[in-house]
Amino acid sequence: MSTVKTIKQQYNDSIADLQKDLGLDNVMLVPRIEKVVVNTGTGKFDKNKEALAEIEQSLRDITGQQPIKTKARQSISGFKIREGQNVGMKVTLHGQRMWDFLDRLVSTALPRVRDFHGIEAKVIDESGNLNIGIKEHTIFPEIFAESVKNPFSFQITLVSTADNKEDAEKLYRVLGFPLQKEDE
Repeated sequence: MSTVKTIKQQYNDSIADLQKDLGLDNVMLVPRIEKVVVNTGTGKFDKNKEALAEIEQSLRDITGQQPIKTKARQSISGFKIREGQNVGMKVTLHGQRMWDFLDRLVSTALPRVRDFHGIEAKVIDESGNLNIGIKEHTIFPEIFAESVKNPFSFQITLVSTADNKEDAEKLYRVLGFPLQKEDE
């Protein structure tokens, strides 16, 4: 049995401290992570069916869940996009899959990023959501870099119940996310 705490265990152990730190009366008001959304744009691979299949399989391997295709809501002639055209893929994670993904992200994937100095605190929006851009999907251990023909980037959005940026930042720090200090 390992002694390393998972992110979920860390959250459960620190709820009381976080409640006191935020000055909340009820434990149910303590911010938590509701869901994690992983999405990528597939526009440059639009005509390449093999690349689209590789991206879909890679997202499935990384998240443990089947991605859905996202379609354009409106036509934009400058980008050569028509309404209803497939423009990306996304996966929405809840429950145990979400916690497992966050553990792999923080403990394994982010440390593999070249010249990684932490996540900037400014990527937390005013609604308390954390947005992380990943430049290359090969940082995840589920992906074998030698077999990748089409590397792609994607975005990870952690949706929290925090009311503001400050409460969300405290939540992410308690969970062990490598956020940079303000003076860096």
